[in-house]
Amino acid sequence: MSNMSSTSDVVVVDWRFNGFGMRVRIALEEKGVKYEFKEEDLRNPQRSQLVLQMNPVRRSVPILIHNGLPVCDSSIILEYIEETWNDGHWRLFPDDPYERAVARFWLSFIDNKLFSTQTRFLKSKGEAKEEEKKELIADFKRLEEFLGDKEYFGGDEFGFLDVGFIPFSSMFAAYESHGNFKLADECPKLSAWAARCLARESVSKVLPDFSEMYEIHKKFYGIE
Repeated sequence: MSNMSSTSDVVVVDWRFNGFGMRVRIALEEKGVKYEFKEEDLRNPQRSQLVLQMNPVRRSVPILIHNGLPVCDSSIILEYIEETWNDGHWRLFPDDPYERAVARFWLSFIDNKLFSTQTRFLKSKGEAKEEEKKELIADFKRLEEFLGDKEYFGGDEFGFLDVGFIPFSSMFAAYESHGNFKLADECPKLSAWAARCLARESVSKVLPDFSEMYEIHKKFYGIE
């Protein structure tokens, strides 16, 4: 690819079990951009000097460092990637401005609604857990309704919203185990979409082992 960067030009600082950061690496893989991955283990509350230097406001990952300059927050990083490496065969965003706005809306839904529902579901107990499970499934059904009969969220091509949402699939098995339900029964089209995405090299290369992902989250959320 003509706009290939060397490893020293592009650095991703992240934890490999961070779904938000997985987006960044998937997008870079799809773009064909070479990068160096520097792991920041979020189980350690003390942030590295690199994180404190590159993201002093949020002190969080993922961070994309390009030519020594940091870009923070996963959705912002995705937009930066699209604008910086835009001369190849793969476009992250749709051409139509309205379709781009809709994709951004649904990514915001995932980040602000679905993620918080997931957190409450994993941390709650008893009747509260059942209510949160219903809400989690309802969130998935909303996304499945938007997906409809399309191959991917943007249509025939894997794109922005697919990149934004597919890291959550690394927790699908955990949700099922934790809540005693089958996503394929509740949302068959969404399950089929996830399988299509996982067949992509960019996705399979980045997403972690699903059982290990659940064990990590058990410790994070204090699940017995």
